[in-house]
Amino acid sequence: MSQAPLIFMVDDQAGVLKALGRLLNAAGFSSQAYTSAQTFLDSGNAAAPGCLILDLAMPEMDGFALQKALVARSSDLPIIFLSGHAGIRDGVQAMKAGAADFLTKPVDEDALINAVQQALERNQIARNIRLERDNVVARLASLTAREREVMDLIIEGKLNKQIADTLVLAEKTVKIHRARVMNKMQVRSVAVLVSLLNNLKDTPA
Repeated sequence: MSQAPLIFMVDDQAGVLKALGRLLNAAGFSSQAYTSAQTFLDSGNAAAPGCLILDLAMPEMDGFALQKALVARSSDLPIIFLSGHAGIRDGVQAMKAGAADFLTKPVDEDALINAVQQALERNQIARNIRLERDNVVARLASLTAREREVMDLIIEGKLNKQIADTLVLAEKTVKIHRARVMNKMQVRSVAVLVSLLNNLKDTPA
């Protein structure tokens, strides 16, 4: 059973967190509040489904520092920054680092809800991509060393006879390995196999 997405809120002002929580709850979202960036990191929710509403200016670890820490952890959580004193440069920096949105306090309620909805959609897409990547990696791990050798030559466009000559195997043996590769990788054609592996290279780990 998949975990329901949560809206994580990080702000050092309890009043802001309370107001955001009421707004999100009224809009039908579930949320969790944190009064510091470090507390959120320690929660273990960097890999959870949802999105993050993050204050920019906080003591000890500010919003940019938390954003950097989440990037280092390969987190898929989209970040919606909230700031009461930020300028255009801060917004540009946040967006360049991958933020989903950058809003100013006091935040427009409709703008925030719209940003949250878009962030959740973005998170779902990212999680689906990661899930598919992990699935392909698991299929690759199921191959034996010999099957991996055969697969590498298959994607180079080698025919069974050429593979047999390269690996010093009987052509019949190559056919058996080839069938096992296609079965374990869950593909029916070389073109699909090549596409699967190319997509894996293009997808961040």
